Amino acid sequence: MTRRTPRFIQAHQSDSSDERAAALRGLLRTPAEASPKYFYDRLGSHLFDAITELPEYYPTRTEAAVFAAHGAEMASRIGGGASFIDLGAGNCAKAARLLPLLDPARYVAVDISADYLQDALRRLQREHPALDIVGVGLDFSSSPALPADLIGRDERPVFFYPGSSIGNFTPEQAQAFLAGLRAQAQGGGVLIGVDLVKPVPVLEAAYDDALGVTAAFNLNLLRNMNRLVGTDFDPTQWRHVAFFDSARSRIEMHLEAQRALVVGWAGGERAFRAGERLHTENSYKYTIESFSALLRGAGFHDQRCWTSGNGWFAVFWAKA
Repeated sequence: MTRRTPRFIQAHQSDSSDERAAALRGLLRTPAEASPKYFYDRLGSHLFDAITELPEYYPTRTEAAVFAAHGAEMASRIGGGASFIDLGAGNCAKAARLLPLLDPARYVAVDISADYLQDALRRLQREHPALDIVGVGLDFSSSPALPADLIGRDERPVFFYPGSSIGNFTPEQAQAFLAGLRAQAQGGGVLIGVDLVKPVPVLEAAYDDALGVTAAFNLNLLRNMNRLVGTDFDPTQWRHVAFFDSARSRIEMHLEAQRALVVGWAGGERAFRAGERLHTENSYKYTIESFSALLRGAGFHDQRCWTSGNGWFAVFWAKA
């Protein structure tokens, strides 16, 4: 058996001037905001892995139960031999559990954290020595477009977007993002995890755990922005805030200034009042009907949905 070596394509440059300018524009808005992509440096990726082990964080284990119960049916509908494209792959653990069922021709792992992704791909290649594995270091938060030569004309792309990451987009952004996937997935489709509306105490505990791991994850965004953007945030001056906005059907995460302070960078600064917040993440929660409508609006068809026994989480398959 031929043992392959993972290939890696670096398509994202985190220190670009355009990215820095966009980050600073967010800090100067009222209210101030920062993209959740800044969560995911190496430390942030490890902290998120820790979050998925917490008892309060239901999405990972609930989604895993859906895959365990219905993975064979999903694989039957998707069919073998596809190019399986894992968006926000992280440690690749979710895809790894599905690979024996799906039997893809290629596994493409996409993540903004290049170093972390390469570590995961080396482990995965040892488990699947004959599988063609490609890693792509890419920030797909603004566009899901993959490098032009990555998907061959005769390949059948299947995009995999597990977890609740689609909830980080507004519904309008989510539909545009899904339309971008459909444009690249002709002959294939999308397999996507969707967090559903549920009791507010369950939702809020998942984003504000008793051990403070999610707080550390949120605060690490400041350290990562200091490194990438040149700001001088002091994480000890901020606190983590998370709550569910019922009107918008979304969890909001913020960092709140614990006293009046000034954040500076080369050529500028932003003053924050005591109690003023920096908005770091939204996580929209859907019903089956509302997310199905998003998929239809993006041009997908032949949908199939599987839900957890408690109705907390759903996995959709839809053809492009």
